[in-house]
Amino acid sequence: MTYNFDEVIDRKNSNSMNVDGWREYIFHAPRDQKFPFPDDEYVRMWIADMEFGTPDCIIDAMKERLDKRIFGYTKVFDPQYYEAFLHWSKSRYGWEFPKEQLVTSPGIIPALFELVEYICKPDEKVLILTPSYAYFKHAADHSHIELVCSDLLNDNGYYTMDYADIEAKAKDPKVKLCIFCNPHNPSGRIWAEEELKRFGDICLENNVLIISDEIHCDLIRTGLRHTPLAKLYPESDQIITCMAPSKTFNMAGLMFSNVIIPNAEIMEIWKDRHYDFDNPLSITAAQAAYEQGGQWLAELKLYLDENFRFAKEYLGEHLPKAVFRIPEATYLGWVDIGAYVEQGEDLPLLFANEAAVLLEGGNMFVQNSDTYIRLNLACPRAMLAEGLRRICELLNKRAK
Repeated sequence: MTYNFDEVIDRKNSNSMNVDGWREYIFHAPRDQKFPFPDDEYVRMWIADMEFGTPDCIIDAMKERLDKRIFGYTKVFDPQYYEAFLHWSKSRYGWEFPKEQLVTSPGIIPALFELVEYICKPDEKVLILTPSYAYFKHAADHSHIELVCSDLLNDNGYYTMDYADIEAKAKDPKVKLCIFCNPHNPSGRIWAEEELKRFGDICLENNVLIISDEIHCDLIRTGLRHTPLAKLYPESDQIITCMAPSKTFNMAGLMFSNVIIPNAEIMEIWKDRHYDFDNPLSITAAQAAYEQGGQWLAELKLYLDENFRFAKEYLGEHLPKAVFRIPEATYLGWVDIGAYVEQGEDLPLLFANEAAVLLEGGNMFVQNSDTYIRLNLACPRAMLAEGLRRICELLNKRAK
């Protein structure tokens, strides 16, 4: 490989959520709260950023922008950004969209919070498929909009949509919006075209607008292919698509994402109410990622493929009652350890206190997720091996 994904990078004293903010985020604890192990001893497998350095092509582009020396109010005016992102989308997904539909946001989460407020009236409802990224729920809660959940069907760790249940809930005239995840977080499913079409037909036939969060679309296993939901409905203006380079290139802190809004009425509200200045370094970084980051991403995916194979073999040997499938997308492992823990147990606290591992438990994913843990595998293999060793050692000790 050209790039060294085995390098361990010291992230201390960088204001990193991963290193410095885990007490507040995972445990809602004060920053000075003591835990049984020194901070340096923890293996971090929780928040969804990577332990890999952002590609040099992005850093070099940012350095060049720094040399311009002025960082005043900035927006995306240069058409080269749109052209770079469009080429990325066309070459990888066979999907394109007109420039006037593209807006930017300081993250997909802020976009979700805004869009729910713009789209839903106070007495209407938002549909999500569970287990779900918690911020889908938070976006509805923030606007005091009722949440409706449709549980995915789980066949030994392989998730599919319950179309009958989705249709029954979409038929409620108060359900006006579905926040959808494609590929799915936390299960890692890449929804096949026939699955997307059946889901999309149900929503659109029942006048349910869809926000499709596709932030993980670049992070798929080598040889597989992602299909944007909107690609299947080129004549519809009822699908808003959210994508970003942030997960793909480990630049979430630059706070920059793409939102494609084909609906003229929603776009008008967005432009009236959205504060649409951008960080100049973020624009530069995103454009460089789309123009020059392809080779780095290809090598990253190969490294992640091997990490998942390693995890599958390790868990199979040392934790045989756990249920784990290599996900089709994301760098996140979704593992059912129900054979080793009690229902309702606080799993992040268990592993923090007894194994010096930081991870996220199923309780962070709304519902239909108890006894699961989510593991971030975007780390050097030595770190992954140590984290898995500690997890398995603790669970096997408890099982005796």
